[in-house]
Amino acid sequence: MRIAVALLLVAASIGAACADDGSDTRGSAGVDDIQVPDGYAVEIVVEGLSGPTQVALGPDRGLVVAELNGAERAGTGRVLLIDLDDPTTRRTLVDALLTPTGVAVDGDLLWIMEQRRLTVGPIAEPTDRTVVLDDLPYNGRSEGTISAVAGGGILYDTSGRLQGGRLAEGAGALWYLAGPDSEPVQYATGFKHAYAHTPVDDTRWFVTEISDGRLDGRVPPDELVIAASGDDFAFPRCIGDRVPVAEFGGTAANCAGSPRSLAVFAPGSTPTSVVVAPWDPEFVLVALWNQAQVVAVPASPVGQPHSGAPFLSGIEHPQVLLADGARLLVVDFDSGRVLAVTAQ
Repeated sequence: MRIAVALLLVAASIGAACADDGSDTRGSAGVDDIQVPDGYAVEIVVEGLSGPTQVALGPDRGLVVAELNGAERAGTGRVLLIDLDDPTTRRTLVDALLTPTGVAVDGDLLWIMEQRRLTVGPIAEPTDRTVVLDDLPYNGRSEGTISAVAGGGILYDTSGRLQGGRLAEGAGALWYLAGPDSEPVQYATGFKHAYAHTPVDDTRWFVTEISDGRLDGRVPPDELVIAASGDDFAFPRCIGDRVPVAEFGGTAANCAGSPRSLAVFAPGSTPTSVVVAPWDPEFVLVALWNQAQVVAVPASPVGQPHSGAPFLSGIEHPQVLLADGARLLVVDFDSGRVLAVTAQ
């Protein structure tokens, strides 16, 4: 009952900008299929993308977009630079990429995460790039996204791979890299796949955890957690909100030492992005790829995991969320559109 009440409060708070008459303010041509709370407007700002995986704000009102541009392992991925003031103006920065899932702009540097490789180059001449890390441990498919860190550097993850009943060396972790000539420093560990991250403050990060497979005969839930330096989330010994996995030696006692979940989602939800709501820092928004919706989650723990309150639906696979000033950019993987959501 407390969880249900909490969800109602979330929906009421995130929709606090409602028009007094309760009218629906969507109204933009081509977005009638998009459902948002009263008091929010949606418009299309970019169209024609091909399998977009992550976006970042670049120089001069530019939107940097990583996209598959074909089948996942075809090696046809690319990174585009799109002028948000004139979205028809776009150019290819880098092409022939293998499953690019991450892109970040750090000062004048452009970072790109491919299937198992991290590269960097000057955004002015990104084809002149350097392989910083190669043959990264991974889950047999890909790594996740990249986040620029305030003060310089990036945060990236290595997806989880089990070896001998535990995470393989270097797998299932978040890493901080200060620059192209620096050595990676492990920030937090014990993840299946810490796919997306956004800052809580100067020292902590909101992180989505994507699980798969079966542990103790059941599919684990997906999660949103708050990670601090040195945290161990204890996968595969523990899943969800400190739930022990007996087949890997998990017990209530040893799982009690891992951080709690901020939110727990249904197995297979696949949270591919998280961002602080531009209009209310008390909430974060999470893209649930397989649930075909964006949900709102209170940004602070309450002693038990939150669920997500529906915020946006009508997109088959929401891939990326990005705050652009006071508006939220929502990237639709299937249609190749970028939507802008604003509070009225």
